[in-house]
Amino acid sequence: MVERVIAACDGAAKGNPGPAAWAYVIADGAGVPQRWQAGALGHNTNNVGELTALEQLLGATDPGAALEVRLDSTYTRDAVTTWLAGWKRNGWKTAAGKPVANRELIQRIDALLEGRDVTFVYVPAHQVDGDPLNAIADKAASDAARSQQDAGGTAADLPVPDPASATASAPRSRRPAAAAGTARSSSGGSRTLAARYPGTCPCSRPYAKGETITKVGTSWGHPECAVAQA
Repeated sequence: MVERVIAACDGAAKGNPGPAAWAYVIADGAGVPQRWQAGALGHNTNNVGELTALEQLLGATDPGAALEVRLDSTYTRDAVTTWLAGWKRNGWKTAAGKPVANRELIQRIDALLEGRDVTFVYVPAHQVDGDPLNAIADKAASDAARSQQDAGGTAADLPVPDPASATASAPRSRRPAAAAGTARSSSGGSRTLAARYPGTCPCSRPYAKGETITKVGTSWGHPECAVAQA
């Protein structure tokens, strides 16, 4: 059985449009970073950086493994989980009849998602006690945008995120307060999502708001408990 993978991806554009880049960080099933990659995109938009980061991440991960993608771009999340079906029906036109922006990128992502078990979890950016994987991806993308140099490495040389400003962040729990995860899965695996509220797993251990959960029997709880129960 292939281990579940947790990852984060991010894009950056200094000026939007301006010097742009993409980045991702891939962790193991426990969320421990294993490797990262970043790439320059020349003069481009932030949305292109965000979408390219997802495309590169999907291409760099095992399609047979369940994948949780953490990202701070609602545009990227909604493009591939909410709007995509309508765009296809409308001949790649928006509801207003305009051509879909970044169509080719989105089409490539759609092809990479086909048949995969992928869950998207929104995490706010630049937060004190925010998601650590997102912070690493954000730093790598920003550095690559400024330098216009590709980069990458392992857990031994992860980019060090800049400290988040406490005054810019609302009070929050020690776990990132994420919106409900959006799953796109065709593999028949268990669906996971980000908990809207704190709760208790059938194993009697609690889970926090924003924590990834899945069906455990007739209740919701930790993904590892669902695997153990299977």
